[in-house]
Amino acid sequence: MAKSAPDYRKLPIPERIQLVEAIWDSIAEDAEALPLTDELRAELDRRWAEHERDPSSAIPWDQVRSELYEPDE
Repeated sequence: MAKSAPDYRKLPIPERIQLVEAIWDSIAEDAEALPLTDELRAELDRRWAEHERDPSSAIPWDQVRSELYEPDE
């Protein structure tokens, strides 16, 4: 009999975010195993070119993370 997945909605949001980050990091470690289609490569190239045109539009990860974990009250 297959085990059912835990109900992650019972976890506080910060813990769920940490869980998603851990899962994402584990995927990133094996990123070369993922196929990169021509369409995806073109989209990545487009986004990189956009960033190079206006680097100031980027938001540092530390800022994004702090806003996720410490939203304005």
